[in-house]
Amino acid sequence: MQPEILYEDAQLIICYKPAGIATQTKKLGQKDMVSILLNHVAQEGTGQPFIGVVHRLDQPVEGVMVFAKTKQAAAKLSAQVKDHSFGKKYYAKVRLPEGKTFEQATGHEKTGTLQDWIQFEPKENKSCVIEQKQRENEREDIRHPADGKRLQLQKPRHTATSQNKIQEAVLDYQVIRQGEGSALLDITLHTGRHHQIRVQFAHLGTPICGDHKYGKAERGTPALCSYHIDFVHPVSGKEMTYEISPRNFETEC
Repeated sequence: MQPEILYEDAQLIICYKPAGIATQTKKLGQKDMVSILLNHVAQEGTGQPFIGVVHRLDQPVEGVMVFAKTKQAAAKLSAQVKDHSFGKKYYAKVRLPEGKTFEQATGHEKTGTLQDWIQFEPKENKSCVIEQKQRENEREDIRHPADGKRLQLQKPRHTATSQNKIQEAVLDYQVIRQGEGSALLDITLHTGRHHQIRVQFAHLGTPICGDHKYGKAERGTPALCSYHIDFVHPVSGKEMTYEISPRNFETEC
């Protein structure tokens, strides 16, 4: 399988990740983006190939991704992800209850911010929204990029009994259009938690269309696409912005 490269230089590769291909997997014999890109770089014959994972997409989700070609680039790009200066935007089509709009189904406005506590359950490879926090000192300093103000969450009333890590999950959303049974959302992700978008909207009662894990059993893959990334080039300092259009689902509702 040949990767679909959108941009490449000596430091990084920006490419399209198809739905169904893992970002990186430990399963023997299963293709993933790392192995595909390693083969691509090896064909260039420029020494020992290196591919560093900077961010991830769920296996059933399509989107634009950046991978580092050097350890130095990987460290600098990962630092941007950690300090939330690495921009990620998604299109998501969510399922609406019959006869209801997004606002009626969720009690939220067409434009807003979702702030939740998310806990990962490794045995089931699923996450869930909870109202408890394991340790208050695990809380991150998450700030909104528009005004730099810290995004405040209501302090949990209890201490979680599970030893699984609980983290803040923050995203902005805007309803672009909606019709009978579905709505298309433009989502800006501020934290990259496990299955975050899928979990938070399922918690609202509006799961991603085609998401078997958190919604109803439907044919196809989740109607979720990472269509935009923006970051600073790790060497040149240039602002890098790349966008794609969804290929696995129609954006009309």
